[in-house]
Amino acid sequence: MVERIWLDVPYAEKDQAKQAGARWDPAAKRWYAPRNGMTMLEPWAAAPDVADLLPGEDRTLGNGLFVDLVPSSCWFTNVRSCVTPRDWERLRRMITRRAGMRCEACGAGEDRQAQRWLEAHERWLYDDAARVQSLKRLICLCTDCHTVTHYGYAQIRGLESKAFAHLTKVTKMDGVTARRHIDAAFALWRRRSTITWKLNLSILTDAGVTLKRPPSAEKRSGVAAATLAAERGVPRTAPGRVDAGEIVARIAVERGIALPTPSTRSPRSMPPAAAPARTPVVPGPRAESPSLLRRIFRRSR
Repeated sequence: MVERIWLDVPYAEKDQAKQAGARWDPAAKRWYAPRNGMTMLEPWAAAPDVADLLPGEDRTLGNGLFVDLVPSSCWFTNVRSCVTPRDWERLRRMITRRAGMRCEACGAGEDRQAQRWLEAHERWLYDDAARVQSLKRLICLCTDCHTVTHYGYAQIRGLESKAFAHLTKVTKMDGVTARRHIDAAFALWRRRSTITWKLNLSILTDAGVTLKRPPSAEKRSGVAAATLAAERGVPRTAPGRVDAGEIVARIAVERGIALPTPSTRSPRSMPPAAAPARTPVVPGPRAESPSLLRRIFRRSR
């Protein structure tokens, strides 16, 4: 087999690269130049591969499948927002390659008919004392496991039942245990969302990946709020800084949704240790009303 002249082509630029003469290798799942000297393809010339183990990466962190919610104060400022699309493609390729093209949570491979793909997911450590969110692992997950991991987003997209079923199937949790796990994940999310986190991506910079300068801790919640407001069409009526929590509250007011207050918290909003015992009638996803996140963030029709 003739040695390929590999290219680094982000997904969003695949049509441009194809028009410039790039070809797709379905086995390697990568674009290449069919011959030397194709100057039109120079913008996608391949950079050296990223090493299989990033400096300081902990490949044991967060094994298995679990709900892993990102604090709202950290939304929209993550690895993908801080690296170029080409560098993200290099990282994604390394992650799927070292995983043997299999999901590291359930072992599934890609299935085009099932619309199941292999995707990169970030595992973080949160230092409460220093208020630092540090990237410690990049993991390969299939679409189904990734949907479970971002359970709140699954609710917004109307995929909660599917996510819940996949969680119980992979982890072998019974319905009650799975629901308690989800409740605990949301309680942790609420606590972490009140903190402004400094972003630490040193495992990437130490591996030679060039980063755009991450926003300061003080600006991250503002970025989250501004991006969320732009996506949902929420006007910024008040001058000055608006954080993600304020945007959530404002959308709730516009939708007529009553958010729990510290003095009138419902058992659903309380940490699991403080919540009164309850015997669920149906241990699966609560179908009697849309989830709070879904009701807050769904688009008006």
